[in-house]
Amino acid sequence: MRTIPRLSIGLPVYNGEVFLAESLDALLGQSFEDFELIISDNASTDATEDICRQYAASDPRICYVRQPRNLGCSWNHNFVVGQARGDLFKWASHDDLYARDLLRRCVDALDEHPDVVLAHSWTALVDGATSDVARPLEYLLSTNHADAPDRFRSALFDNGGDDTYGVIRADVLRHVLPHGSYYRADRTIVAEIALHGRFHQVPDWLYFRREHPDRVSRTPTVRSWCVTMEPRRADRLRHPTCRLLAEYVWGYVTAIRRAPLSPRDRRQCYRHLVEWMASRLRLRGLRRIEVPPHPEAVHQAPKSIDALVRGWERRQS
Repeated sequence: MRTIPRLSIGLPVYNGEVFLAESLDALLGQSFEDFELIISDNASTDATEDICRQYAASDPRICYVRQPRNLGCSWNHNFVVGQARGDLFKWASHDDLYARDLLRRCVDALDEHPDVVLAHSWTALVDGATSDVARPLEYLLSTNHADAPDRFRSALFDNGGDDTYGVIRADVLRHVLPHGSYYRADRTIVAEIALHGRFHQVPDWLYFRREHPDRVSRTPTVRSWCVTMEPRRADRLRHPTCRLLAEYVWGYVTAIRRAPLSPRDRRQCYRHLVEWMASRLRLRGLRRIEVPPHPEAVHQAPKSIDALVRGWERRQS
């Protein structure tokens, strides 16, 4: 009988053969080892299955599941949450890289701060071809604030980091809505989690987001984003763009309704949401606004990840 791990890592993947092995090496080489890795392959048509089965055969912490058909990225994200057994959970991306101490530092932060519900680290972008550090992402969100409405407002208006891929308390994650397939559903999840408690940013460069043309976040339109999340969204009659955007806004409304808030805090969150909607309408759409960080505020990121990521030094030799 397998013991229950402290942390469950869910890795949803579809046609990830290019970067998958490097990401798996980085995850399996973590200094924190008490985890299970649940890989859900959404009926990939490339070599993803072969790569996953090879790694699963060599490491008992891996549970590999191949889905019979592609049910979309959102469904796959929710599936791995449903399979998780640990009291902590982390989504992992098949194309990102992780410093050896990422998991340990995040778990330590959650143990040290019982009121923190999500822990992550500073994030830097790495080039898809060379994995050289391209630029740091300054974290502009006030998710560590003691006041829930202030955390919610920051999640609405501010940018930075990749909190979706932080280490999350599983009981909190199971109380928020499942990952939706409407536009920017990842942002509503982060906002709803923030209503349950504070976030902690480990002050170190431990998470490296790989930028490349096939990344989901690079999809050019609202519809193409949503089709990746769920194939049925391709139907323009049943899922017009106005519906995809309306569901985005409604996701925030539902998050406020469901969260454990006082009446005063709930009203304040609704006011912040109205302000946010008005600001987006003035900008002619609910598009995400990229705010460049102030150069003097950006911490110096490492120029190379060779010494930080397990297995990467072998690939560069």
